[in-house]
Amino acid sequence: MRRLLLVAGVAVLALFGAAAPASAHNVLISSDPAEGARLAESPQSVTLTFDQPVQDAGVNQVAVTGPDGGQWAGGGIEVNRNVVTAPLRPLGPAGEYVIGFRILSADGHPVSEEIRFTLTKAGPGAAAGSPSSAVSEAAPPTGTAQAPAAEDTSDEGSSGGVPVWVWIVGAVVLLGIGVTVALRMGSGQDDTRS
Repeated sequence: MRRLLLVAGVAVLALFGAAAPASAHNVLISSDPAEGARLAESPQSVTLTFDQPVQDAGVNQVAVTGPDGGQWAGGGIEVNRNVVTAPLRPLGPAGEYVIGFRILSADGHPVSEEIRFTLTKAGPGAAAGSPSSAVSEAAPPTGTAQAPAAEDTSDEGSSGGVPVWVWIVGAVVLLGIGVTVALRMGSGQDDTRS
């Protein structure tokens, strides 16, 4: 009976140990411009640093929306391990700018957030246009949940991210095997005693 309890305990610990890393989404640890920053001059780029590597699967998005609703992101996104960089065009009107991002985290799930900073002095730039659907996809309004887009689902399977349910099923199977082995070992000892 002790062996059975020991095997079951080890299997439960393995279940929690295997599932924890699989369910950890990337967390933003710093940004440039920082949340709440007040800048006199336009930054040349947005830099986002995460706690884990970001998957460079072609679905990562960074949008910068100005106080006039115009778009200020200036080109393609560069992913270097856990750092995401997006170029900016020279900013225009003074006021609050919102950086909205959506990245594919290390575990294969999308992560979205918003960062706000203020340009205190108007710059020379002109906006690319009015807000597009990319901004709403990049970061939903605070307090709202958003389901992953259909395109993320197809990329998730090929990105190498393993869903949590796979780890849970694997742990349950291992637990079942451990219990079966322990029961057989216990019944084998009972047979030799009689």
